[in-house]
Amino acid sequence: MGAKRSARSRLLASPVRLPVALLAFTLVYGTAGFMVLEGFGFVDALYMTVTTLTTVGFGEIKPLGTGGRVFTLSLIVIGVVALFSLLAVLTSLVASGQLGRSFLRRSMRQRIDGLRDHYIVCAFGRVGRSAVADLTAEGAEVVVVEVDASKEDELAAAGVPFIIDDPTREEVLERAGIARAKGLLCAVDSDATNVYITLLARARNPDLFIIARASSPESVEALQRAGSDRVVSPYRLSGARMAALALRPAMLEFVDMVSVAPELRIEELVVSNRSPLVDASVRGACAPYEGVMILAVRSPDGQLLVPPRAETVLKANDLLIVVGPQGALSRLAEQAG
Repeated sequence: MGAKRSARSRLLASPVRLPVALLAFTLVYGTAGFMVLEGFGFVDALYMTVTTLTTVGFGEIKPLGTGGRVFTLSLIVIGVVALFSLLAVLTSLVASGQLGRSFLRRSMRQRIDGLRDHYIVCAFGRVGRSAVADLTAEGAEVVVVEVDASKEDELAAAGVPFIIDDPTREEVLERAGIARAKGLLCAVDSDATNVYITLLARARNPDLFIIARASSPESVEALQRAGSDRVVSPYRLSGARMAALALRPAMLEFVDMVSVAPELRIEELVVSNRSPLVDASVRGACAPYEGVMILAVRSPDGQLLVPPRAETVLKANDLLIVVGPQGALSRLAEQAG
């Protein structure tokens, strides 16, 4: 599919297009006129046209006849109109900030084109904004697709690459690098829109990890059928958290502490086929790393051990949920990979 300009890009280009076309016509008009009326060669005719339009005053190549002088007057009038029209349009664009935004978007396109294994967040509302903050805090690359142009300044302040366009359009997802992305977060307020984005994304990248927001319980199944790997309901999560705080406050305090502690992390790791952790026990895998604990082991067939016994033997493609200091987890991740 060829890349197409958005309607907004066309609106930005259209004020400039007419004066630029008029200026180009003036150059052609002047060059052709001097060649026909005065018998100048192409270079001399172009030189006369440019010096006339720029009013640098180098003088005539040779004395002009009456027809040549009348033609020069018409060239000056047309040229002044073209130059002042272009200057007025450029001044308006600079004053309104559109020119600066145009350059910003071009820079964003270049940044996005260079990304690999990034996350695409559709919508920069309350949910999307929070997700972007957490992803960037973990060092992940993020691209935001937001249809509301009024949020452009806020997105620019956030410092993440973004696209102001409709995420339900396939070519917009292509521009966001959907084929190269690692994950997609559908955080649009409309469940129907999230379903449609999920369908488009899954068709374009079957290996993409998709997380979708569901405002109503009825939409969860629809999102799962559309291809979402995980479905999150903010209202249900809020209610479950409030109930857990009422029943088990100490447990949630521990989880929150792990989430915000600068050195303590909970991570998930996958044991690769060539990892030295294959056939190692849980105790043996954790022993070299002080403070590391394996909380759960999920085998490729879906069997989950929570918590695993110290003698549990790790196999290739096992998924590990581990907790510990960030530095130790980074070294363990290298061993697992």
